[in-house]
Amino acid sequence: MNQIMWTPEDKQIQISQMMTFMNFVNKRYNISLRDYNQLYNWSIEKAADFWGCFWEYSDIIHHKSFDNVVDDIHRMPGAKWFEGVTLNFAENLLRYQDDKVAICFYGEDGNQISLTYSELYNTVARLSISLRKMGIKKNDRVAGFMPNIPETIIAMLATSSIGAIWTSCSPDFGIKGVLDRFSQIEPKLIFTASGYQYNGKQIDCLEKLQKILSDLPSVEKTVIVPFIRDSNSVSITNSLLWNDFLESKLDDFYFEELPFDHPLYIMYSSGTTGLPKSIVHSAGGTLVQHLKELMPK
Repeated sequence: MNQIMWTPEDKQIQISQMMTFMNFVNKRYNISLRDYNQLYNWSIEKAADFWGCFWEYSDIIHHKSFDNVVDDIHRMPGAKWFEGVTLNFAENLLRYQDDKVAICFYGEDGNQISLTYSELYNTVARLSISLRKMGIKKNDRVAGFMPNIPETIIAMLATSSIGAIWTSCSPDFGIKGVLDRFSQIEPKLIFTASGYQYNGKQIDCLEKLQKILSDLPSVEKTVIVPFIRDSNSVSITNSLLWNDFLESKLDDFYFEELPFDHPLYIMYSSGTTGLPKSIVHSAGGTLVQHLKELMPK
């Protein structure tokens, strides 16, 4: 189909994030980019200038400054970006602490949950303190065996706030599929929901998780989110409920300062040609890319 379905009006273009950034670039480098194609071509021809300019434009929260944008842009893989800088992924996502809605959740059963930025920050802080008290530290792996619920986001942010590395599998994965992934990275802690709802059915997770944990000796503790009411009463060794794990005070919360290329996530290939391959995403690279695509106006 070659029919254009929608084109923004000129007024919409002029107030867009992209146009604001383009004007920022033009002023900084005394050039005259006028449209998307020109900005796109400039970002390729002057890639270091593009990313350095975007770093400044996006106002990323960081601590130590970088020495240079990139050491050798022609070395791929292996180029070093923003060497010397320290930042924290979670600190940037949690920069707002107001009453605006940060997370809106709608469950299949009609259940609705909203969290403000202030509520999100406080819950992440409490969970981060709990993780540190348990002994989770920088570079430890923390896994989620969770559906798409607010606690999954909170657990990821708390993990990244201390420099631990987040990984996850959907709870509809089979036991072997989970073990093929988690066995490679040896998580110290697993967050799980007691179950989830799909297509009108409530599906228990704990019986499956019990079998997974029997072949995953690296796990020291399991934190269970009681997401569905009709979950089976399966006893999980060294486990406790989400609310029991959450620290009540925020006295000792802080964000770990980390290098730009510090690991943030471990994701996985499909596993269609052997074991799934672990794929590491860096905190700085993920943050800059997210902001480039999703930065609010």
